Amino acid sequence: MGGRHMSSTNWPPDFSAENEFVRVEPLCIDHADDLRDAARDLGQLWYTPIPTPDGVEAEIERRLALREAGSMLPFAIVDKAGKAAGMTTYMNIDAANRHIEIGSTWYAPRLQRTGANTACKLLLLTHAFEKLDCIAVEFRTHRLNTQSRKAIEGLGAQLDGILRSHKIMPNGTVRDTAVYSITAAEWPAIKAHLEWQLEKPRG
Repeated sequence: MGGRHMSSTNWPPDFSAENEFVRVEPLCIDHADDLRDAARDLGQLWYTPIPTPDGVEAEIERRLALREAGSMLPFAIVDKAGKAAGMTTYMNIDAANRHIEIGSTWYAPRLQRTGANTACKLLLLTHAFEKLDCIAVEFRTHRLNTQSRKAIEGLGAQLDGILRSHKIMPNGTVRDTAVYSITAAEWPAIKAHLEWQLEKPRG
């Protein structure tokens, strides 16, 4: 398929996708005003980096620089009102092995616990497996980030293992990284499960 013959500097190509919950589109500096508003009510967590409103523009520029380097494809998460309400990425891109990680994700409080995360991940996973012909998609998070781990496990990803003393955090602590993945063989069942989750009524 198309992904087999593209270099790391142009794979994956830009794309946009949407469903009834959210839209994902290539991140750009024009999203900065909306994302500053989205970040305003976010609490800061010691175990995961979340941009402050004043840091949003620098974070956009950082992600776009990684896009230029071929290691990231960043997205804005856009709500149904047309406002950018978070960020996510394809990252740690390995074009030769058709392998990516989905990560560096955050949402405005108004999208949390609404199904937006499941909907967003469904869009990105569908594109990864059905358009990019990925063999696996990975998710990584702090071992102690129980909220993130629960959300990843809710997608159907399996725990591959814990990378102990893997990363030094901004506050100087050392992170153990929980690594999860979904493989191409697992994707059809997981897709059906995610679609079923989004169809369930929400209280």
